[in-house]
Amino acid sequence: MLSNNSFFPRQLALMISVLLLGIGSLCLGQFPLSLSDVFHQLTHFSNEQSMSGQIVWSVRLPRILMALLAGGALGLCGATLQGVFHNPLVDPHIIGVTSGSAFGGTLAILLGLEPVLMMGSTFFFGLAALILVYAIAALQGKENALILILSGIILSGFFAALVSLIQYLADTEEVLPNIVFWLLGSFATANWHKVWMLAIPVSVAALILFKLRWRINLLSLNDKDAKALGVAVVPLRRSVLVCCALLVAAQVAVSGSIAWVGLVIPHLARLLVGVDHRRLLPTAFWLGGGFMIVVDDIARTFLQAEIPLGIITALLGAPLFTFLLIQSSRRGRQ
Repeated sequence: MLSNNSFFPRQLALMISVLLLGIGSLCLGQFPLSLSDVFHQLTHFSNEQSMSGQIVWSVRLPRILMALLAGGALGLCGATLQGVFHNPLVDPHIIGVTSGSAFGGTLAILLGLEPVLMMGSTFFFGLAALILVYAIAALQGKENALILILSGIILSGFFAALVSLIQYLADTEEVLPNIVFWLLGSFATANWHKVWMLAIPVSVAALILFKLRWRINLLSLNDKDAKALGVAVVPLRRSVLVCCALLVAAQVAVSGSIAWVGLVIPHLARLLVGVDHRRLLPTAFWLGGGFMIVVDDIARTFLQAEIPLGIITALLGAPLFTFLLIQSSRRGRQ
């Protein structure tokens, strides 16, 4: 277990590494820039109208910030949910919000709504999915972790079917390709408006979760033990799930559905700092952000045509998750 004296320098080193990774990513693309040129553009706002300034300030910087925030949101959400539901295989998809938001986005694309209305639709249906999860749990007369997981699986399947129905109804020449590309995830449409649309809810939800991170340690116990320690389990779980829903809905609204990050990153974070959520949550946020920046760098530089993010996260996430499971089982046998 890391002591506070060793954790904070490592956390600072992780944050600096991710920020340096972001700066390095500003150099990459179809129009490569040198590090000196990037630093010059970042420190001289008056040069924004030059070609290099436009590339840095209008194209790459908002895209990298979106990748950092989206990956951080998914990593933070996954680490929180795995603790709350006492299950290391839980990811943000399990509470139904991802599928609900995906349905909202595909419906907006089918109807040809403006980007602002599209983001509003993803938020609305994502949060509506969480409300329906609680409604199903209420109809069963109980609200424990297992019932919420099962309710989330039910809603995920239902909204996934609706997404498939929209794809079936969509025009195959224009609308369907747009839906498929959006569902696979992309930061290609990044701009400063979307950065703020993502940054505000992520900042609010992340701040609340960071404030509650020591209570999440208690919530990761079974309900009886947590209640014995004076924790109001149901209100606390509801508050945490609302924050996670806000994180996922915001991410899907601006960049589409991105899988594997919320599952793999918490395992990697636990390997580095242990299971204490006071250390785990900030580590998962920065690891998720750094991982997503790398994924986006690959997506926009590996081929001439941009690769959807969901393909790369699956190709990287599946072997990485397998490696982490093997490492975990080996440590368990020792």
